[in-house]
Amino acid sequence: MDTGVTDLLTAIALMIALEGILYALFPGGMQAMMRIAIAQPPANLRLAGLLAAAVGVLLVWWIRG
Repeated sequence: MDTGVTDLLTAIALMIALEGILYALFPGGMQAMMRIAIAQPPANLRLAGLLAAAVGVLLVWWIRG
């Protein structure tokens, strides 16, 4: 498998593991966060998602050099 594909799959697996840890350790907090997210207008969620994606890409670019 190509190194880029392996890195992408590793990153996705790590993201799933971290999210699972959050649900396991803080189920009530995750439910509260979902309620807050549901109450937000779609435009706010879209903006937050775009900002998070941009920060993530910048962090990967910075870390990987």
